Amino acid sequence: MGSRMTKKVVVIDPGHNGANQFNPDIIKQQVPAGNGTTKDCNTTGTQTAGGYPEYTFNWNVANRLKDQLQAKGITVVMTRDSNDGVGPCVDKRAQIGNDANPAAVISIHGDSTENQQGNGFYSSLAEGAPGGAKVAGQSLRLARDLNAAISASGVMSTADYIGENGILTRSDLAGLNLSTVPTVLLELGNMSNATDARIMTSEANQSALADAIAKGTIKYLIGQ
Repeated sequence: MGSRMTKKVVVIDPGHNGANQFNPDIIKQQVPAGNGTTKDCNTTGTQTAGGYPEYTFNWNVANRLKDQLQAKGITVVMTRDSNDGVGPCVDKRAQIGNDANPAAVISIHGDSTENQQGNGFYSSLAEGAPGGAKVAGQSLRLARDLNAAISASGVMSTADYIGENGILTRSDLAGLNLSTVPTVLLELGNMSNATDARIMTSEANQSALADAIAKGTIKYLIGQ
């Protein structure tokens, strides 16, 4: 397996960034979002009721995931290199993924709901097929492998408030609409829900989620 993995590239996209909130003039700029639409360059992301920011959760899980994959000889490309910068814009993140010609792009996020109800994680996929039918099928298989590994970890259950069997298709996300390679956006829990927030703010659980995502990613790569 080792020699095969050294030929693989995975792009990890930790959603949002720490200084987005201080630079509205930048993140409110309109950029291409696919399907002939535009949207904000980026957003601040969400946070728990206690003020723990999504961008930090995303960053921590993404870096733990990077370490796990690199230990297997996989080349990892990150869409941002710090947790105190601005952006990149969503179209730029998608372009980083496409340019790396990776086996997979995994975008790390946390969800939120207005009523603070609903628990669990889910995978989002492009509603259309920007990379064609073959890439759409690969993205679905990647989502299923990731979901199975996260479920098996016991850290976070499959979402009970959105999606179908842990998978949701969306047409409004630039990172999915503009990706021409296998791409999954993971919402790793509902940060506005007290139960999920307790799980997601734990460093031990962040590490366990990263381990699970790494296992799912490797299963997908082996199957290619």
